Amino acid sequence: MKPAPFAYAKARSLDEAIGLLATRSEARLLAGGQSLLASLNMRLSAPRILIDINGIAGLNTIVKTDGMLEIGALVRHAQAERSRDIAEHAPLIARALPHIAHPAIRNRGTIGGSIAFADPAAELPACLLALHGEIDVTGPKGKRTVKAEDFFKGLFETALGPQDVLTAIRVPAATAQSRVGFAEFAMRRGDYAMVGLAASARADGKGLADVRLAYFGVGATPLRAKQAEAALADSKVDAAIAALDNDLDPPDDIQATGAAKKHLAKVLLRRVARQHLETRG
Repeated sequence: MKPAPFAYAKARSLDEAIGLLATRSEARLLAGGQSLLASLNMRLSAPRILIDINGIAGLNTIVKTDGMLEIGALVRHAQAERSRDIAEHAPLIARALPHIAHPAIRNRGTIGGSIAFADPAAELPACLLALHGEIDVTGPKGKRTVKAEDFFKGLFETALGPQDVLTAIRVPAATAQSRVGFAEFAMRRGDYAMVGLAASARADGKGLADVRLAYFGVGATPLRAKQAEAALADSKVDAAIAALDNDLDPPDDIQATGAAKKHLAKVLLRRVARQHLETRG
């Protein structure tokens, strides 16, 4: 199937992109296009105009400032995989990146596109939630920052307005006390996960503090397992696994039943709990 007819414009600045969004109805932004083009070809999306933002300077940088790592919206997944800054300062994201689709997709797909598309089975939204991440958004009224907890609203639904452009994501830079874990189950390597888990914590003596368990593939958005977090902070792995019965209620889908997903979520928690014993990276 081919997409419905649409117009095309290439924005050379952020202001131009926002202006085009403001003056054109049913517009979509084009960055990597790895999700958008598929939805166009299947006619799941039929915008009147695509606004290409690849020509906007300054959105493809990775910078550490003031204890935070900022990743521009146009940073490609492949670029992020090669980044020493991400490997050092955001090891959870570094662990997740090889699980995203396939090399050809990662060569074009963007960090900002993955966050903005907000697929509930995608890796990066869960990583952002696990890391106390935040998202920079610019619109007609200027720039604002949205916490990850407030950004993902529902199935493919975010805090982005129709005239907003996601410009960057930001996470606290890892320290010597940082602990991270990541694992997922997929039917085949590169497929969207049936169930996945992105986790972060801080070493506190012989235990853990600020444990954050962000599951993906188990609901309409990435979800934190807060009762399991509390148990894991007390080093009670079995209790944390049992707590998932209250934390998660996955729906059935074409890949697995909700019961099977919950079982896999428990297996992942045990695996990730072992990873929490490792230092950053």
